[in-house]
Amino acid sequence: MARSDDDSWDLASSVGATATMVAAARALVTRIDGALISDPYAEPLVRAVGVDVFTRLATGEIEPSAFDIDDEKHAGMDRMVDNMAVRTKFFDDFFLEATAAGIQQAVILASGLDSRAYRLDWPAGTVVYEVDQPDVIAFKTRALADIGAEPTAERRVVAIDLRFDWPAALKEAGFDPNKPTAWSAEGLLGYLPPEAQDNLLTTITDLSAAGSWLATESSPPLDAAAMDEAKEKMDRSAQRWREQGFDLDWANLVYFGDRNEPADYLAQRGWRMTGQNINDLLTAHGYPPLDSDIHFAQLRYIRGVKP
Repeated sequence: MARSDDDSWDLASSVGATATMVAAARALVTRIDGALISDPYAEPLVRAVGVDVFTRLATGEIEPSAFDIDDEKHAGMDRMVDNMAVRTKFFDDFFLEATAAGIQQAVILASGLDSRAYRLDWPAGTVVYEVDQPDVIAFKTRALADIGAEPTAERRVVAIDLRFDWPAALKEAGFDPNKPTAWSAEGLLGYLPPEAQDNLLTTITDLSAAGSWLATESSPPLDAAAMDEAKEKMDRSAQRWREQGFDLDWANLVYFGDRNEPADYLAQRGWRMTGQNINDLLTAHGYPPLDSDIHFAQLRYIRGVKP
C-alpha cells in the first residue's frame, strides 16, 4: 500500500518495520568480534517487536545473504549491514563530539529503536530528547525497562508524529531553542515527501541557536531512469523478503520525485556543512566500497554547524 498523508504504523508494519530491520542490522554488527559499534539493546528490542524474520536475522539464524537479489551483492542485506555499521558510527561520533564541545541538549528525530540515550557515554548534564510516534516511544520505553536498561543521560520523550506540531511538543518537554542543540535526522528524509523534507530542515534551522550541530544524509535526486531502476530493485528485494515470510512493499515506503539535496539546502540557510561519501566511510573502516555505478554510492553522511 502506498504512503499517504495520514497513514500510521507500528514497529512491525510500514515505515516502522524499517526501524526494526535497521535494529536487526545493528544487532548483527554487534555480534561480530571487534565490531565497529556496539548496541547491546538492538537484539532485545527486535525480539520484543516479535516479527519472526527480523528476530531470526538479528540472532544469526538467517544469513543476510538470504535476501540478496540475483547475486547483486551491492543490493543485498550484507551491504546494508556494512552500511549500518558505518552509519551508526558516524552518528555516534557526531553526538559524542558535539556534547564534548559543550552542547548539552540533543534531539533525535524519528528515534524508532535508536538506543543512544541508553548506550552512549553522555557527559553529565546532557538532556536527550527522543521524538517519534506515541506508540513507538511507549513500546521502546517499556521494552527497555523490562530488561532493566537505564538511560545514560536525562532522557525526555516527545511522543508526537512529525507531521504535527512537534516543535511545540518539544518545547513543552523542556527544549530550549536559545541553547545550542545537536540534532540528528538519521535514515529519515527519504520517508518524507519533498516539501515535508524542506519544512523539517527549515524548522530545525529556526529552532537552532548559534553553535548548534546537525547530522543527516544527503544524496542527489534520482532521475527518471534511476528512479525506475530503484523501484524495480526494491520490488525484487521485497520478493526475497516474502520468501522468508515477511510481506512488505519496500518501494511504496519512500517518496520518489524531485527534491532538494539536503546538504545544499542547509548550506543555503547558513549551516557550515561537511560530509563524507558512503564509500569513503566504508573503506576507512575496512569495508569494501559499493559499486560506483549505483545511486546509493553517491550517498553522503553530512554534518553542519550553525554559526
